[in-house]
Order: sequence, then structure tokens, then C-alpha cells
Amino acid sequence: MSFLQDPSFFTMGMWSIGAGAIGAAALALLLANTDVFLPKPQKATLEYLEDIDLKTLEKEPMTFKAKALWENNGAVIMAVRRPGCFLCREEAADLSSLKPKLDELGIPLYAVVKEQVKTEVKDFQPYFKGEIFLDEKKKFYGPERRKMMFMGFVRLGVWYNFFRARSGGFSGNLEGEGFILGGVFVVGPGKQGILLEHREKEFGDKVNLVSVLEAARKIKPQTSTSEKK
Repeated sequence: MSFLQDPSFFTMGMWSIGAGAIGAAALALLLANTDVFLPKPQKATLEYLEDIDLKTLEKEPMTFKAKALWENNGAVIMAVRRPGCFLCREEAADLSSLKPKLDELGIPLYAVVKEQVKTEVKDFQPYFKGEIFLDEKKKFYGPERRKMMFMGFVRLGVWYNFFRARSGGFSGNLEGEGFILGGVFVVGPGKQGILLEHREKEFGDKVNLVSVLEAARKIKPQTSTSEKK
């Protein structure tokens, strides 16, 4: 058992353990930056979205079915992950930059939030140029809610998104729930259906604005004749 008394044996053993730990950490980091462990989104159906209950943000809120948002002219809708998040504020500002073109097309821009925390929604409104409603049951974040927990902080894409938003002058806070991922929808009027469904795959995964406009231009507003059919 003389090798037990050899210091080089212990040195080699500790080096092997250290190298193994580094290798395991590197593998975990590599896998975290693929889409292997990302929650897969389940596509929403028009029937699912139509039946969602939303509330206005007035002192005496009114409850209505979500289909009222798009039944006549269609709509572009942002499901906000967290109003205080600077990444969400960046995407809200990007979508709001489309509002003049959406107005020309006669298509409204809306957002839904999943909670009201302090003044977070009010503070979000300077970034978002459309009406905002409350989705207490978080249905717009389904049919199966997806969460990104702390794995998001080891993804290079998320850090790139952080840098991009910070460089753009956006700031925020940590108020409210921010792990349930959001998205953006373009929905046509009546039964035209969902023309675009962007599901956030990681923090700061913004919708492509060109795709939003392309989908919006496919919207066919309801006419009095089509409404009667």
C-alpha cells in the first residue's frame, strides 16, 4: 500500500476529480445553451383563445371574453411576461413602433398581463401604445404554461438579450412573477384564426416585427355581409 503514502497519487486523484467536475459543468453549460431542455410550447386554438376571460384595469373592472378584442378587425396581442422586466419593455416598445402601420390597416394593438403589482402596469404603459387587460387565470400563457427558471441565466442568448436591451436604454425591476413565458399573437376577425403565434422560448426572445406585419396584412376585416353568415 505504498502508493497511499505517495503524495503524487493524491495530487493525481484530486486533479482527476477536478477535471471531471469541470467537464461535467462544461457539458451542463453546453446543454443549457441548446433547446434540448426548453419547454415545448403547445399551440393554442382559436376556440381556446376565444373563451379566455379578461378584465379591464379600471377601478371597477369589467370582465369580457377575449374574442371581443379581435372579432371585428382582428388584433395584435402581446402576452407580457412581466411588466417591470426591461426585456418585456423593450419588446413592448418594438411592437408599439408598428402602431402607425397597424392603425392604417385598422388593426388594434393590445397587451395582457397576468397580475397587477403596485404600479407595474402603469409604469409599463409608456412603453406600450395599446390597451392593456388582465388575464388572471394566465390562459394566454397556455394552453400549457411554460417556465424558464434559473437555467435562463446561463444561456448565452439571454445574456445577449440583456446586453441588447440595456444598450437600448431600457431598465426595469424585479417586481412580480417573471418565470412564466409570454408571447405575441396576431388573430384574424371572426373565424379567420390565429395568423401568427410567437411563444417566447427564453427571456428576451422577441417576436420578429416583419412577421407581425406580414400576418397583420393577411387580416380580412369582417363586413356586415360576412357577419350575417
